[in-house]
Amino acid sequence: MAHDTPDYMDLLRERGQGALDKKMGIELLEASPQRLVARMPVEGNTQPIGLLHGGANVVLAESLGSIGTQLHAGPERRIVGVDINATHHKSAVSGFVTAVATPVSLGKTMCCYDIVITNEKGDRTCTARITCLILSERS
Repeated sequence: MAHDTPDYMDLLRERGQGALDKKMGIELLEASPQRLVARMPVEGNTQPIGLLHGGANVVLAESLGSIGTQLHAGPERRIVGVDINATHHKSAVSGFVTAVATPVSLGKTMCCYDIVITNEKGDRTCTARITCLILSERS
């Protein structure tokens, strides 16, 4: 059987990780345009009162949606996030949160992902949605 599917994790390792993702401690565990999984430590990403900062959830969600869109569009295309929203359901105070991103739509010019973030007990802590624009190629 022919193996036509690229190794997305290898492609991402070659590309390297963004500076903000490194600062946040985001670790990509699984990646394809159909499903992305990453985890992020709570420690180092908290509010002054010790809860995971809501903005950290948004960074995690935007990273996954952007990576998924890039994998869908191809390495020669540039992508930008144009809309993101997040609903915070429950706080996280320790350990890691895990995010799973799945596409709502994968189009020629736009992609949209739903991202579910859970704590180590499996409780949903955040639900996010991001829409990314695939920019036209520059000549």
